[in-house]
Amino acid sequence: MGEKKTKVFNPAATLNEIENKFEMFQILNEKGEVVNKDALPDLSDEELVELMTRMVYTRILDQRSISLNRQGRLGFYAPTAGQEASQLASHFALEKDDWILPGYRDVPQIVWHGLPLWKAFLFSRGHFVGNQIPEGVNVVPPQIIIGAQYVQTAGVALGLKKRGSKTVAITYTGDGGSSQGDFYEGINFAGAQKTPAIFIVQNNQFAISTPREVQTAAKTIAQKGIAAGIPSTLVDGMDALAVYVATKDARDRAVRGDGPSLIETMCYRYGPHTMSGDDPTRYRTSDIDNEWAAKDPIVRFRIFLEGKGLWNEQKETEVIERAKEEIKEAIKKADETPKQKVSDLISNMFEELPHNLKEQYEIFKAKESK
Repeated sequence: MGEKKTKVFNPAATLNEIENKFEMFQILNEKGEVVNKDALPDLSDEELVELMTRMVYTRILDQRSISLNRQGRLGFYAPTAGQEASQLASHFALEKDDWILPGYRDVPQIVWHGLPLWKAFLFSRGHFVGNQIPEGVNVVPPQIIIGAQYVQTAGVALGLKKRGSKTVAITYTGDGGSSQGDFYEGINFAGAQKTPAIFIVQNNQFAISTPREVQTAAKTIAQKGIAAGIPSTLVDGMDALAVYVATKDARDRAVRGDGPSLIETMCYRYGPHTMSGDDPTRYRTSDIDNEWAAKDPIVRFRIFLEGKGLWNEQKETEVIERAKEEIKEAIKKADETPKQKVSDLISNMFEELPHNLKEQYEIFKAKESK
């Protein structure tokens, strides 16, 4: 009989082996060059132009939203510049009947999914009409509690599975959100129940002021999905084509009944965490900003499309002007919406008011009628 082989006990080596398997998936490099031809998605010229249109439009929306916030015409706002590929290319891989459970930075996805822009502005103001989603638009209002949308997505996806629906539920959080208990509970439940969920972690390097390297000892956030038994991917989040391919693959597998996926998109937010007093110059250096500015998702995709003869300065100018005009109209409609009253808050909270709130409701109604 042969000598029995013994396995060396080395858990650190096992960790190292797993972490080294997570190489970043990329199709377009920083110069807009195709570096992974075999992975190019089967998108038509019209679809490529439409994706670029949405990215440019959203960059203008971000700029105008920051300006409106500074004018006191918007309330809470989380800038999105730098994350257009991560947000919009992932959304581009979805179908209309899919469900989106966004975080507070993910307003662009739900706007492109069908939420009227003027309602998105009202959401920012804390107006209840901003949370009244039109029939047929499968989104929920942006979640303010960090990571809570992950648990909700696991539940929504389970419902879709039980109904036999060939649709998915997708959600987003940041690198900071991946440290929340809800993150782990959500991906674990979805993995155990094999639900059609797509969990995206937009790793923009900083959870407010906390750098990613302080957030977790894990080499990648993607590897955390493996512990929940779900396929997980590390993607260049500044590369629209790579994000699209990763999300499309996750969706295809989900509707086939193969369960959930986790996608970590490596990206960057060019602005502050939110417009509520955050100053990124206190915790980010100009060197880091310049490094990521060279990876701009719009510049990269623009170069790629120009090389194919699908994009030019005139087209981009047309998109910019259309965005400005539509944003102007949307904020005007938001301004025309009757202001929210205290009595609205009370009446919207319960179907049948308890005794103590009935009394308060009558007091405020009387004040408001004067």
